[in-house]
Amino acid sequence: MSDFVPGIELSRAFYHEVVAPLVPGVAHSAALVGPGSEVLAFDTARSADHDWGPRVLVFVPAGSVAEVRAKVAAGLPERFRGYPTVFAYHGQVRPGVTVTDLSGWLVGRLGFDPRAGVSLLDWLSVPWQRLAEVTCGEVFHDGLAGGGLAAVRAALRWYPEDVWRYVLACQWRRIAQEEPFPGRCGEVGDELGSAVVGARLAREVMRLALLLRRRYPPYAKWLGSALARMPGSTELGESLGVVVAARSWRERQEGLSAAYGRVAALQNRVALAERLDERVRGFHDRPFEVIGGDRFAQALLAAVSDPVIRGLPVVGCVDQLADSTDLLMAPGRARAVTAAVLGLGA
Repeated sequence: MSDFVPGIELSRAFYHEVVAPLVPGVAHSAALVGPGSEVLAFDTARSADHDWGPRVLVFVPAGSVAEVRAKVAAGLPERFRGYPTVFAYHGQVRPGVTVTDLSGWLVGRLGFDPRAGVSLLDWLSVPWQRLAEVTCGEVFHDGLAGGGLAAVRAALRWYPEDVWRYVLACQWRRIAQEEPFPGRCGEVGDELGSAVVGARLAREVMRLALLLRRRYPPYAKWLGSALARMPGSTELGESLGVVVAARSWRERQEGLSAAYGRVAALQNRVALAERLDERVRGFHDRPFEVIGGDRFAQALLAAVSDPVIRGLPVVGCVDQLADSTDLLMAPGRARAVTAAVLGLGA
């Protein structure tokens, strides 16, 4: 376990020592992007037990793919630093070097090529995980003419401000819809139901905190790890830990109230909307504490200047519309659902 080398380091060395010498004079870009825990730097020694090895994506003009692919495959050594260079990856045994054209790869992952521009539907129909996979990882070489990976990553680095406000508003709305429920469930003796809703709200707060810090929230396996790496997140993480470990609804409420105050303060510091009171308050005359998530949603929407975005239903991007992995990971489905719900032209 102590000999583990993070995948990004392994792939960087693999490109420079093995792959680059196989493609001299070939205009290309090379990177470790796309799926894989190593792309988001969340890999550990456990990650190496499957779908693991030295990996590089090499992007070349579409007309050169077959030729370069054959040349690379013929020149690969059997092993690199103890790892086979041909191994099982997502059910298919193949070389760790993927040679493809950049536009085709982008359309397959995102549903569009960002170098041609990014529309409102593009922004809202691509899952956060996919946006993270393209903007994280590492580019080892970027030599494609007419704009390569640097241009793609710059275009997708973060939402335009009005889109960001809209997504944040929808995230606050998700909190507003359920914030009194942990207390109400607990009051009638349903501690299990209170715990389930409390955990749901904890997830929404985690996602909100990451979005406020300009980080695309990863999928469930890495959500807590991403929050823990966010500067200044220790106290928020401790509050949410109370929520999920609580044995009573009042203790759960205490943790949620502390967490709400911290993300409210973070929104005020980001200054995308009118500054609001960060304190929790009672839910009507009931003994439940809430932050009043709709206050923050409304303030954000009031600061949106784009009339199209301001006119959207407050339901959000595809991650806020659906939890199905089979939908989120299929760009055509994700785009169709987002377009239909938001009334945007596909």
